[in-house]
Amino acid sequence: MTVPSATYRVQFRNGMTFDRACGLVSYMKSLGISHLYASPIFSATAGSTHGYDVTDANEIDPALGGRAGFDRLTAALSQAGMGLILDIVPNHMAASLENAWWRSALEFGEQSPFARYFDIDWREQLTLPQLGKSFDACLADGELKIAIDETHGNLAIGYYDTLFPLSMQSYPLLAEQLDDPMLIGMAEFAGSSGGSDLHRGLRDMIFEAGDVSRLKDRLSTLSEDHAFMMRLHAAQHWQLQPWQEAARHLSYRRFFEVTGLVGLRVEDPNVFEATHQLVLDLVRQGQVQGLRLDHIDGLAEPGPYLRRLREAVGTETYIVVEKILGAGEELPTDWPVQGTTGYEFITGLSDLFVDKEGLQKLDDAYRNLAGDNGDFTQGRRAAKRLMVEQNFAGEVSRLTKIASGIFSELTAEEITEAIQELLIAFSVYRTYGTDGPLDASDADRLKMAAVAAASHLDHAQPLESIRTVLDGGVASEAARELRLRFQQLSGPIMAKAMEDTLFYRFNRLLALNEVGGEPDRLSGGVEAFHHFMQARARSQPSGLSTTSTHDTKRGEDARARLYALSEGAGVFADAVEQWQRLNESHRVDLSDGPAPEPNLEWMLYQALAGAWPEDFDRRHAEALRERFTAYTQKAVREAKLRTDWTSSDSAYEDAVCAYAAALVSVDNDAFTEDFARVLQPFVEAGYVNSLSQTLIKLTAPGVPDIYQGAEGFDFSFVDPDNRRLPDFETLSGWLGEGGALARLQAEALKQRVIQLGLRLRMEQGRLFAEGDYLPLAVDGIRSDHVVAFARLHHDNFSITVVPRLMFGWLDPGVLFAGPEFWGDTVIVVPAPLHGLKADLLTGKMLEPGTNISLAALLGDQPAALIVPV
Repeated sequence: MTVPSATYRVQFRNGMTFDRACGLVSYMKSLGISHLYASPIFSATAGSTHGYDVTDANEIDPALGGRAGFDRLTAALSQAGMGLILDIVPNHMAASLENAWWRSALEFGEQSPFARYFDIDWREQLTLPQLGKSFDACLADGELKIAIDETHGNLAIGYYDTLFPLSMQSYPLLAEQLDDPMLIGMAEFAGSSGGSDLHRGLRDMIFEAGDVSRLKDRLSTLSEDHAFMMRLHAAQHWQLQPWQEAARHLSYRRFFEVTGLVGLRVEDPNVFEATHQLVLDLVRQGQVQGLRLDHIDGLAEPGPYLRRLREAVGTETYIVVEKILGAGEELPTDWPVQGTTGYEFITGLSDLFVDKEGLQKLDDAYRNLAGDNGDFTQGRRAAKRLMVEQNFAGEVSRLTKIASGIFSELTAEEITEAIQELLIAFSVYRTYGTDGPLDASDADRLKMAAVAAASHLDHAQPLESIRTVLDGGVASEAARELRLRFQQLSGPIMAKAMEDTLFYRFNRLLALNEVGGEPDRLSGGVEAFHHFMQARARSQPSGLSTTSTHDTKRGEDARARLYALSEGAGVFADAVEQWQRLNESHRVDLSDGPAPEPNLEWMLYQALAGAWPEDFDRRHAEALRERFTAYTQKAVREAKLRTDWTSSDSAYEDAVCAYAAALVSVDNDAFTEDFARVLQPFVEAGYVNSLSQTLIKLTAPGVPDIYQGAEGFDFSFVDPDNRRLPDFETLSGWLGEGGALARLQAEALKQRVIQLGLRLRMEQGRLFAEGDYLPLAVDGIRSDHVVAFARLHHDNFSITVVPRLMFGWLDPGVLFAGPEFWGDTVIVVPAPLHGLKADLLTGKMLEPGTNISLAALLGDQPAALIVPV
């Protein structure tokens, strides 16, 4: 297997096509990239901005350039000696009429050849949460009509522009009601045909009938007969319902809370083959060298799926999974993959760049204004309870029904409470077990969750009964279904409660509110970081190491800047009080409190600090206002405190968005000038953090993943802001300019460091793929301000030296502190590294010896990458 030396994530769509990507191949090659890492490229819903709403897993999206464009891209990559990693989506597809399989399931119900492809409970009509209000109300308002779908050749119930195909049983009903020769003929034809022949035949009948408008008029008139419309609706394989009811009841498994994405049953070998046909062909033809698997925890049986996939693609295909690892959690050892997509790497970096004492000061200031939101533990429980009682109430109800069939002696209420408390108590996304007992680590996690859950329950037996099933102690089909569905649900509840709720409520330090992050954990410092990297070198040396993705809550350089708030906690806390006073006139008093409230103000000032352009002026104001207010609206809806996605409070949202807009107004000089002044030392410390985390990513265990555009500075907000098309022309221009590092602007300097580091990885592949991770001791007055480690493979090595906690120690406009700052601080170099060395970034030579002076090494440069000469 060829393990990538570095990947470059490209977000297709939003202006990125295969042909445009072809034009980037030489740039990526010059940067030092070995593999393009592509977002999903398969046909998706019209206008999709991300590609995870797949409508045809066996077609390359024509909107991107189709198969011909894809072939041109893979040919260009091959000619450049580069590979391709595809992001594939095994968990779900679009629940859209653009999806032919889904359309067939609607039209033919359980008789559809694709009925079992989707995770649908066919014991009832397929629920379609498409209406803005009740079916009766839509009828009364004339929003539902019987229509002719001339494109697909069928009759339908139309709701505005959406045409839901009628079942075959509907045609005799219509013919009987209208006694129309054309409908009678269609009914007879429908009863004797099926599939594409049926649609072609019906379409021919429609167009050959001549007076189609007459039939349309009669169907329109019939649509006004509400009793018949109710009858017709009841005759379908599906049932329209208000979208607001989706949380309480759906007959299909969805992706998280997204009703437009329906779960796939890839545990079924037939479904696996049908959904992987094209991607397996691309691998076998040599056009694809690696796969990234989206949301692996959504699958019923991740382990068996991965083993089936590995068998299908062979041992030479690189595979990583999108998997969020909790504290102390590692990938199951029997998964035949190279690692994860790297979110745990971000969490590991926070140990280095967050000041422990400063974080405590920040905590004190934050709790004074945040109220109940300042308690992370209490907030996590509240957010998880919201998920199990409201957002995922339907899924919990389904688990209760299954369990009630197993434990008839228990009441539904007892079972529901036990399931809810277990879901709330889980510390990781899920356990993994199909048949038989859980492995030791999962059994321990389940036991700890059960202990925590028990403290909130009045009765022990329901909890113990559920735990016995989840632990594999009951052998029945119902027990197996309960176990798998619980495992598929615990992950979405964790994700939505933490990442998409609590991370917008608990705002102490936004840099820690990251996917897979642990915002309540105190920084472990350099020692904890080294421990994490040593474990990573053992467990997944070929997993991705990422700092930005399409799903991160903010760009990597925004996060790097916000880390510094922990160092200047007092400065920031005092500044927030001043800024609140300066912007008091923009705050609105509503009936339920001020808008924004103090907790939200604290968050807004941080979020703005992370994205603030150092040269802010009128040129930036409008673009930043649009981005910042869009982020603000999303943030308050995700927090689900005074508004949310399903029941928005427009008065509150308008008020907080107006406040956010005022913060970036050029007319708000008193604030913007003070904000820029206070922020300047944080900006400079952030630049150093950015370069430090970048160099660590390039040389630490794992495969460095560069998110599109993040080789320059990435100060993005959460999606969709972070999915904007980068300015590749400017990035390419920087790379072509060359010149010494000392003369480069900070943004271009980051790109050059990446280029130099990735070139070293290409030249010394075995050093970074197989080399040991060796922490290096630091002695002296500034030992707390640096981290150093070596990669060692036989006689070859590299040494990475980067500063940390540099807030307040940098002169304006300079990314290093000077030799006086470092004083007597030295890196202690063990015997294998004693020889003549040079810094790859500057060419500076280092004499042989047991110590490296930081005053000499970092006195006039921001970081160092040392190699033997």
